Amino acid sequence: MPIRTLCLTSTLALCAGSATLALTAGAAKADMTFNRIASFAVMGNMADGEDLTRESSAEIISVSEDGMTLAYTDSPLGVLGRIDITDPANPKPLGNIELGGEPTAVSVVGQTAYVAVNTSESYTAPSGHLSAIDLASGEELAQCDLGGQPDSTAFAKDSSFIAVAIENERDEDLGDGRVGQMPGGDVVMIDLADGTMDCATLRHADVTGLAAIAPEDPEPEFTDINALGEVAVTMQENNEIVILSRDGEVINHFSAGSVDLVGIDATDERGALLFTESQMGRLREPDAVQWIDDDHIAIANEGDMDGGSRGFTVFHKDGTEVYESGTSFEQAVIQVGHYPDKRSDAKGIEPEGMEIATFDRVPYMFLLAERASVVGVYDMSDPASPVLKQILPSGIAPEGAVAIPQRNLLVTANEADLIEDGGVRSHVMIYEYAEGEAAYPTLTSAGADKLIGWGAISGMVAGEGSTLYAVNDSFYSYQPTIFTIDTSVSPAQITDALPVTRAGMPAQKLDMEGITLDGKGGFWIASEGRTDRLVPHALYHVNAKGEIKDEIALPAELLAHEKRFGFEGITKVGDWLWMAVQREWGDDPKDHVKLVAYNVETEEWGAVLYPKAKPDAGWTGLSEIVAHGDWVYVIERDNQIGAAAVTKKVYRIPATDMVPGALGSELKVVTKEEVRDLIPDLKSWNGYVVDKVEGLAVTEDGTFWVSTDNDGVDDSSGETFLWSFK
Repeated sequence: MPIRTLCLTSTLALCAGSATLALTAGAAKADMTFNRIASFAVMGNMADGEDLTRESSAEIISVSEDGMTLAYTDSPLGVLGRIDITDPANPKPLGNIELGGEPTAVSVVGQTAYVAVNTSESYTAPSGHLSAIDLASGEELAQCDLGGQPDSTAFAKDSSFIAVAIENERDEDLGDGRVGQMPGGDVVMIDLADGTMDCATLRHADVTGLAAIAPEDPEPEFTDINALGEVAVTMQENNEIVILSRDGEVINHFSAGSVDLVGIDATDERGALLFTESQMGRLREPDAVQWIDDDHIAIANEGDMDGGSRGFTVFHKDGTEVYESGTSFEQAVIQVGHYPDKRSDAKGIEPEGMEIATFDRVPYMFLLAERASVVGVYDMSDPASPVLKQILPSGIAPEGAVAIPQRNLLVTANEADLIEDGGVRSHVMIYEYAEGEAAYPTLTSAGADKLIGWGAISGMVAGEGSTLYAVNDSFYSYQPTIFTIDTSVSPAQITDALPVTRAGMPAQKLDMEGITLDGKGGFWIASEGRTDRLVPHALYHVNAKGEIKDEIALPAELLAHEKRFGFEGITKVGDWLWMAVQREWGDDPKDHVKLVAYNVETEEWGAVLYPKAKPDAGWTGLSEIVAHGDWVYVIERDNQIGAAAVTKKVYRIPATDMVPGALGSELKVVTKEEVRDLIPDLKSWNGYVVDKVEGLAVTEDGTFWVSTDNDGVDDSSGETFLWSFK
């Protein structure tokens, strides 16, 4: 049964100033694209015998001159991590190097890693140093006292000197977290030679008195150096950009300015994607800065105290604004299902990191959206008219990136480590620039008549031809929606979003986990209940307009044994609706769950028992049910993620076994047969194996479609995979 993995056969193009992500026809010759080829969990760099449950994190990343060794900062462990990418598709651990403090940045020149280390005792007594470390041996070659708390580093194109942004960050618990808070920061330059640095050449560039905001307390954040040796510095909290000479003289400085944002979601409490709000005069407060060429810089407008304009801006080094992305990047992220609704009232997708490099004579900007966990790939050939070419999936919270054009590679460092929540670990991810189609996204709302935000896809059902219908779950509690998906195009396209309503308003107290056709143009919806949140276990009959016309409560015989984990999936066979219960309820034998039946004509209830796998860790359960031909298919999965995942499978049950017994009686145990192990499919995207495989649909021609739930991009990379097989 070969997989038909959905690939992006068209190019994502974003016109300058436009908020619409357009699909353009692919050329006859295969395009050059970036695709993820490997990922590396950074806990793999811990030595034998170390406590692997400790938090670790890949933050800022750099690469050796030969492109074979990656080095990244790991703040929680206080180490410099190293990865061998001689074979980039199979990265190997090289171990960690202890640093005696908190690493904040690393720049590798040749085979020497220059690591900024924060050793501050307090906000009022900041300190730190720059260490020169031999990548191969881990030996410290030199150490220079920086006189303050460092943030970022950058080295000159000719490797003649390195610049360090000394932030001396503020205490956010004081004075409402405002600047100024002394001491102020500055920028340090140190000359490099013979594989190390000369501390005697250390010079401080004074950047006080420049910004309109807290001029006495500059907080340099990020720095980059062009081929002329000019140093661009962002002062995020001061909303200022400074251009320095290699000697530390101020060549120019200017405000990063503000943006009027229209058509954004600025409220995160409601669990809905409503892009109807505005923020006028939003300060950019840039984080990363990169030179596009010797005259133009790009800034990532993450924001901090007062702002974040959710995009990026291009300036000439004389301070002239050349291009402003406005909300266009965020809207492109919305269309691929990566919008982080819980961050709406803060800074939306939070563009933070950035890398600019030339591949095949094309200058590309790789823009990291921290909260959306994606990388926007822009063609920057014309700085006044950037073109969005791709959106790449990343690990959770991409913090740093490094391009390796000589090997056609891009690498991201993703800082989030969810070990305390039982989630995925921090990862470094590797992408290759090669001929072929983009493998991601697999589902998009680009091309729809209106901007459609989506996420947390749970249940699915096949409609006519190439059409699927899918529902979102309770993550969007104020926006229950039925999505129409066209699978005849690649990536599959969400063409419509139908609100599920009650009395003309978005229906409340739903957790839609299953959908099936009613045969009359409407739908039946299975809602997973949660009594402690007053969400009932129930069935809902919804008409073609999305209106709930009938609500079916569960019978007392079921509710007497209720547990939190209820219906996951629904299918219709004749007059019978069949619902899969995710996990055991109080009266179920161990490792058995009910498949519950309801007759829409006679209102009878019944059930059979399904024998699920005994979990190696955590739990296993059912997440979907679909009837097709002589079989009933279910998805059985565990709640494990990454390397710990064991069970993500499609099984089938003979339709003849599906004879419901009376509730409360001894129920028949159905037989099952494995149809497909989905873990190899999930690994084919070369990230980590996600836990929530939740949607299954079978079209008339026998094509199976499977989808994953991205949890609304909350403690999730936001990746949604939709693929098919026969």
